[in-house]
Amino acid sequence: MQVQLTVEDGIITDVAVVEYPTGNGKDRQINARAIPVLVQETLDAQSADIDMVSGATVTSEGYLESLQAALDEAGL
Repeated sequence: MQVQLTVEDGIITDVAVVEYPTGNGKDRQINARAIPVLVQETLDAQSADIDMVSGATVTSEGYLESLQAALDEAGL
């Protein structure tokens, strides 16, 4: 999972998930449901202090790990 942030004046304005598991139908189904929720929560919280998506633990954990790395790189 790889997350890229767009930051303007210290505010997260966009979150792009540029790499995520698509190896099988279940991965695609879970990610199609979970990623938009995680992105919206990130934009609302402006941090990595967000809830994991029920039923998408692996996706949520990968997203949060990549998100934190992107936040650290952005100095947020």
